[in-house]
Amino acid sequence: MSRSPEALAEILWNYHRYFVPTDQADVIIGLGSYDLRVADRCAEMFYAGVSSRIVFTGSLGNWTREKWDRPEAEVFAERALERGVPEEAIFRETEATNIGENISLTRRLLESQGTEVRKIVVVTKPNTIRRAFATASKVWPEIEWFTDCPQFQFTAQPMAEHPLEALINEMVGDIERIQKYPELGFQIPQKIPEEVRAACLRLIEAGFNKHSV
Repeated sequence: MSRSPEALAEILWNYHRYFVPTDQADVIIGLGSYDLRVADRCAEMFYAGVSSRIVFTGSLGNWTREKWDRPEAEVFAERALERGVPEEAIFRETEATNIGENISLTRRLLESQGTEVRKIVVVTKPNTIRRAFATASKVWPEIEWFTDCPQFQFTAQPMAEHPLEALINEMVGDIERIQKYPELGFQIPQKIPEEVRAACLRLIEAGFNKHSV
C-alpha cells in the first residue's frame, strides 16, 4: 500500500526536527518566520532561565512578504513583549533574508555590543531546525550550537495561513537545500537517510516542488 502525502511528509518533518537541547546558553536566537509560536517558545525559554537575552532576527521573506508590513524580528519581538519578556532582554536584527544572514548579522550585532558568547540556542520552526543548525555551524563555527522549537506534534504544525500543502512544499525544498548547500559553502553536510530521500522523491513526483532550489 502506498503512503499518503501526509505520511510521507511526517517522515520529512521528523528528520528536519533536529533537536539539540540545552538548559543554559549565552543567548537565544529566534529565527523570524511566518510562525509566531517560535516567539512564544523563546519567551518560555527566557522564563525557564535558559538565557537572559533574546535576539530576534529577520526582515521579510518568501512566506511573510505579503503577511506583514514590518520585519519579522519586530513582529516576533512584539509577541515576546506581549508574553511578558522585558524590553531590555530583547534585541532585534531586521535585515536578514535567509538563515545564513540570520546568523552572520546576529553575530555582527552581538560583537558590536561587545557581547561575548560561546553557547547559543537557535529557536525556529520544527521543520527548519536541521537546516538552521547546519547553517549556523558553518557560518559561525566557533560557537557551540543548540536547537529548540515550539513543542507540538506534526499534526499541529500546519496553520490556516500556512496549510499542509505549503508545509510539504517547504520541507521538500529544504531537503534539496540540505543536499546542495554544503557544496556551495552555505552549510555543513548532513546525512540524509534513504527513507527520507525516498519520501522526498515521492512527494516531488506528486507535485510538491513549489519551494525547490
